[in-house]
Amino acid sequence: CAEEKETRDLVRQYGGLDPLVSLLDKSDNKELLAAATGAIWKCAISPENVERFQELKAIEKLVSLLQNQPEEVLVNVVGALGECAQEPQNRMSIRKAGGIPPLVNLLTGTNQSLLVNVTKAVGACATETENMTIIDRLDGVRLLWSLLKNQNPEVQASAAWAICPCIENAKDAGEMVRSFVGGLELIVSLLKSEHKEVLASVCAAIANIAKDEENLAVITDHGVVPMLAKLTNTTDDKLRRHLAEAIARCCMWGNNRVAFGEANAVAPLVRYLKSPDESVHRATAQALFQLSRDPENCITMHNAGVVKLLLDMVGSTDEALQEAAAGCIGNIRRLALANEKAKYP
Repeated sequence: CAEEKETRDLVRQYGGLDPLVSLLDKSDNKELLAAATGAIWKCAISPENVERFQELKAIEKLVSLLQNQPEEVLVNVVGALGECAQEPQNRMSIRKAGGIPPLVNLLTGTNQSLLVNVTKAVGACATETENMTIIDRLDGVRLLWSLLKNQNPEVQASAAWAICPCIENAKDAGEMVRSFVGGLELIVSLLKSEHKEVLASVCAAIANIAKDEENLAVITDHGVVPMLAKLTNTTDDKLRRHLAEAIARCCMWGNNRVAFGEANAVAPLVRYLKSPDESVHRATAQALFQLSRDPENCITMHNAGVVKLLLDMVGSTDEALQEAAAGCIGNIRRLALANEKAKYP
């Protein structure tokens, strides 16, 4: 029942969280333990419940159940830790309770549901630098990367989402990524996936990978530009946002700006500005700003009606969006002025 927010609130309001946590001490009865950890996992989807779990020291109890338990218990325990780890303080508690090594260890398993949950938990923990140091030392990022080869799209997507914070918080992320033989080729090849969630997560990972110039050069050689361009006709806003971020970052290398234009990625991006989602606007404006540094792209986006759409966004309260929109309009305007000067010297 706790799949539903209303139920999660009722369980808390009627004092149900405390007895659930106390059931974790009865770890001999595996069926009861699986049921209790399952209820805790679903209740932990609500931040208010996570707060109560913190007070009850549930994190420490859950960490102690990460070893020597049947899989049906582990799936739930790891699911619960993944939800709790959305809260910064708990990421520290998991580390202090010694939870990072057993979590990383579970990345080598085969149970699909467990892998989906454990990648999420490791990813959430990785958003903190001290945790990331431990994950890196235990070769956790390499394990996540190898899960991209898993046949299950849910596992692939979950692993790719987890790789994002790892790259953001690793000491020398560029070097780390380069050390995975065939790793860049593998992640680019996932852009052929049929699954929206895999595509969105892989685009997010590529946006992070492309921050490193050497790695951007490598993924460019593996054909990342035409593959990203091919996805631009999507109407899925989550994918649009991460795709636009990836395109913006990949513009920073060689001839990629021009190549995106030649692969017809520019006009479809302009349509993203009509999406109701503000985060799509921000990523798209940043991509268009990068693309607008090439004169051909300026003409394409101008013909697609980009100026009117961007003018509204120059007044946005989101500074990144405001700046990118203004920068893009500025580039289009400068090109128009240069053309007028050439025509009427």
